[in-house]
Order: sequence, then structure tokens, then C-alpha cells
Amino acid sequence: MQNYMDLWAKTIKTGIIKSNLIPMIAALMLALYTYELSFVEHIPHILFAFIGSALIIGAAGTFNNLYDRDIDAIMARTKSRPTVTGELNPRMVFGVGIVMLVVGLAFLYLTTGLAAFLGFLGVFFYVVPYTIWTKRKTIWNTEVGSISGAMPPLIGWAAVAPDIWYPAAWALFIIMVIWQMPHFYAIAIRKQDDYSAANIPMLPVVKGMRRTYLQTNIYLILLMFTSFLFVPLSWGLTCASLILGGIWLWISFVGYRQMDEKKWANKMFVYSLIYMTAVFATVIIYASVGILFQ
Repeated sequence: MQNYMDLWAKTIKTGIIKSNLIPMIAALMLALYTYELSFVEHIPHILFAFIGSALIIGAAGTFNNLYDRDIDAIMARTKSRPTVTGELNPRMVFGVGIVMLVVGLAFLYLTTGLAAFLGFLGVFFYVVPYTIWTKRKTIWNTEVGSISGAMPPLIGWAAVAPDIWYPAAWALFIIMVIWQMPHFYAIAIRKQDDYSAANIPMLPVVKGMRRTYLQTNIYLILLMFTSFLFVPLSWGLTCASLILGGIWLWISFVGYRQMDEKKWANKMFVYSLIYMTAVFATVIIYASVGILFQ
């Protein structure tokens, strides 16, 4: 039974679900604080948003695993996925993915129609423009995929807020968009042999290390500028985001000159996780304290 559960955990990518729920919750809490909404009154919305987001993210991962079975079989880090080994029947996996998508969207709709629409867009962008159209064809696949990866903050905000046009909401979205390029470039360098074998045109594979380094730094600079979208809400959040982004840029500059490319990529990858956790944890704490003393 435990082994069977493990197979499904790999198929729906529970690790990605957990990491994406953090920015969703951060945006939801920040929206509650920004619009001075009652936390207690919105507990049903919070639960529905949590369950709905988890289900649609799992559905997107399931569809991605099904479509990528051929290239997953080539790469060392993915060849043991149940959709590759045949331990789970593809038709059953597809059926479960559909059920997760429909039920997940239904839960999001119980919050707001906009949250459900954004959830659908997130799955659509991940499956069609990213997985099917660009992942195997262009070095810009990461940029395309980043749109779907950045949907959780907008979903969380829309689940409780009257609109999604507040600058702080878009700050969280843009941070998630930009964050993914340095993060996945680092992964691509660490797993370059896998991507080369599967003929996936990741930036380091096609354009080399120098181009990847320069493009990474451009995104990190843009990430720092994004911090100023927090200004209408909080200079504290602005400074925290700016400092965390500055540390990441410093690691890139210094590390590139002192380390080989794999060590640089490892440092960049580890800090990318620290950055995301720190930024969104700061937002959650800031919003929670604000709600408590409203």
C-alpha cells in the first residue's frame, strides 16, 4: 500500500505541490491584510483555495508526466517515474489527472470564479504552451513555463480579494516568474548531460555557460527591481525582497569567478530555494501579524 502511494506521489509531483502552495498562501494572507478582511470569516475560502490549488497543480504534473514519458525514459533523474516504468497504467493516470483538474477547479470556484479561471490558465499554460509546444523546441521554454509556475500567488489573491490589480499581488506573480529562470538554469547546468541526451534545448545546453551566466544576472537585476512593487504596501517587504535579491546577485558574481560551473550552479540552486522560502515566509509573517493587530 505504501509503495502504491509512493508511485502516485511521484506521478502528481507532491514536492512541486508543496512548494507552490507556499506562494499561494502568502498571497492569500497578504490580500486578507491589504483589504482588511476577516481571517475567521474566510476560513472556508482558505481551505477551498488550498485544496483546489493542490489538486490542479497535481493534475498539471500528472499530464506533464504522461506526455514526457519518452524523454523521461532517457534522463537518469526521471527514468524511474511510474509513467515510464509502467507501474501505473497511462489511461488510469490520465483519468486521475482529469478528476483532479475538475475537482480542483470546482473547489477554486467555491472561492471566486476568477480564482478558478486563473487555475485553469495555469494548467493550460503548463500542459500546452510549455510541455507540448516549447519544452522540446526552444531555449525560451523556461520563460514560457514560468507563467504557469507563477499562477499560485494570483490564485491565492483572487480567492479572497475583490480584484488582482493591486501592485503587491503582481509583485508576487512577477517574482515567481523571474525566479524560475535562475532556478531552472541552475538545474539545467547540474543535469546538463540528461538534457543533452534527451535533446531538450535548455539554455546551458544550446548556448553554453557564458550566455547562461549573463542571462541569469539580467533576471536577478530585474528581480531586484520588482521589489519596488511592494512600496505601496510596505517598505519593510520592499527592503527584505531587495536584500534577498541582492545576495543572490552577489553569489552569482562572486561564485562565477571563484568556482567551476557545476559548483556555481549548485550554489545558485540552493540559494534559489532559500530566496523563495525567505521571501514568501516574510510575506506570510508580515500579513499574519498585520491581520492579528487589525
